[in-house]
Amino acid sequence: MDDTLLAALLGAVQGALEWLPVSSEGALALARTAVGDTALEATQFALFLHVGTAVAATVYYRTDIRDLLGDVRSWRPEAAFAPAGADLSFVVLAMMASFATGGIAYLGLEELVSTLSGGAFVALIGALLVVTGLIQYVAEDSGGHRADPDAVDAVLVGALQGLAILPGVSRSGTTVSALLLRGHDGEGSLRLSFLLSIPAALAAGVLVLVETGLPGIEPTAAVVALTVSAIVGYLTVGTLVALVRRLAFWAVCTAFGLLAVASGLAIALL
Repeated sequence: MDDTLLAALLGAVQGALEWLPVSSEGALALARTAVGDTALEATQFALFLHVGTAVAATVYYRTDIRDLLGDVRSWRPEAAFAPAGADLSFVVLAMMASFATGGIAYLGLEELVSTLSGGAFVALIGALLVVTGLIQYVAEDSGGHRADPDAVDAVLVGALQGLAILPGVSRSGTTVSALLLRGHDGEGSLRLSFLLSIPAALAAGVLVLVETGLPGIEPTAAVVALTVSAIVGYLTVGTLVALVRRLAFWAVCTAFGLLAVASGLAIALL
């Protein structure tokens, strides 16, 4: 397949799946592995494409971002998690936790995926998808009525988001599940999760670029992939957020994971 066409298709996959509680990174890594990339190249490419959906989320949540920036001047440490500054404090503290756990996970990830064969890598992604699906199942009916996040929410969700650098772990699924378990309602959990995704996705993309440059892709194809992921991400976020509120995506995630485990084992045994 032509590299530019493949880049466009993968950009569309990233743009659509980023908002769902299934792992867009895992899906992209599986696709790149299928066309001959190493496990490490596939994972780095998946992280790089998150920059496109970070742009889409920035545009979609531009009013919320403007409100957060407006809170900066009135923010005070003694009232960090008071209603007026709770969202800003949540994003900042959660990002600190994400950078800490994500950096450690990325160092381990590079060593791990570099040693895995194709079948083992696919099976690993599948296993992580299954775990993510089970977490979503537990959290599905746990939504409450808490309006504002606190410091515990920020550290917990931020740490989990950092671990989502592992392919197969759904960032949105894991963070939304954690917020639901902490008593937030579905709509509030989605909003906090997606706001938090913006700096995390940008940081992951920059990390890959600084370390390796463009991950196994030509500049033209990279621009196409990022552009398509941003456009598709912006066009689908509203619809897909609505679907997440209605459908049992834990079942989709778990089924996809089991299929990947079976496929990986089959590849490894052949």
